[in-house]
Amino acid sequence: MNAQTFSTIDSVAITSVKDQNKTGTCWCFSTLSFLESEVLRTKGIELDLSEMFVVNHNMQDRAAYYIRQHGECLYSPGGQAYDVIYCMEHYGLVPQEAMPGIQYGDTLPNHNEVDAVSKGFLNGLLSGKVKKLSPVWKDAFQTIWDTYLGKCPEKFSFGGKEYTPLSFVNFLGLKASDYVTITSYTHHPFYERFALEVPDNWRMHPMYNVPLAEMMDIIDNAIWNGYSVAWDADMSEKGFTRKGLGMLKDPSDSLAVEPVVTQEMRQEEYDNWLTVDDHLMHLFGTAKDENGTPYFMVKNSWGTQKSDYKGIWYVTRPYVASKTLCIMVHKDAIPRPIKRKLGIK
Repeated sequence: MNAQTFSTIDSVAITSVKDQNKTGTCWCFSTLSFLESEVLRTKGIELDLSEMFVVNHNMQDRAAYYIRQHGECLYSPGGQAYDVIYCMEHYGLVPQEAMPGIQYGDTLPNHNEVDAVSKGFLNGLLSGKVKKLSPVWKDAFQTIWDTYLGKCPEKFSFGGKEYTPLSFVNFLGLKASDYVTITSYTHHPFYERFALEVPDNWRMHPMYNVPLAEMMDIIDNAIWNGYSVAWDADMSEKGFTRKGLGMLKDPSDSLAVEPVVTQEMRQEEYDNWLTVDDHLMHLFGTAKDENGTPYFMVKNSWGTQKSDYKGIWYVTRPYVASKTLCIMVHKDAIPRPIKRKLGIK
């Protein structure tokens, strides 16, 4: 199948495409990309934030939760956009040069070994042989991730000035309270918040629930007004190709028509495991193909070689309507009537 031709309608400034390689950290790459665009929007500063600073902190928190739950929950490298916001608020952020995050000789991140070693450590504690945890188990666990990713810096220089991770967030003008998560499902009331029931929402982050049409309105309003979107979606569909397309049909079938997505369809596919939480990306624009069909533009974290569009995916509106688990946006990107319904100021 030949690559389609797209023309951009609206787009938000983004930083360069990164490659998460052999890691399950799309949540971190996508949300830091989203925050990098926020800094471009508000400060005009282009920077590369360290994913592995956030990953290191997140895995320490996740391990503590896993042990508190006696292993009766998921310990995995996956996560949600909120995990980055939580880290930003409590631990800060650092630029890539302050913590490159690869201590094992590769040029791209590869967490196959550290994921196995760290989970083996935790499951060893839970094996039944340990009757009382020592006060140093967290230090031992921290050493595993520090060995592979490097220690999280307490201070660093940027632009000729010294910062701590938290003071760097203040310098960038980022505030955790500015970012909200939106979803759209009928098993909870609209215009209230609930913790979406997916395994990687382990922090039980509450999301605002709105009707499907309003969720799409929020995405549109964001792009039209210069904001981008952290997009949590299902990419396991046949129509989400490794060549840079996402649609609710076989892309090779030019005669097939995508279905009209309804609220009931979204709910049924979520309830029946046909929509699963398996990938986060950065939605930053709109485009149309040679036939005038509208698409969203999405920055992926699979490098520039794995699509026909140098790391950018073109995803149809029906795909986004059907396969979005949730989105994160700046609260000012939400249309005012919807903000009033949600009680967001």
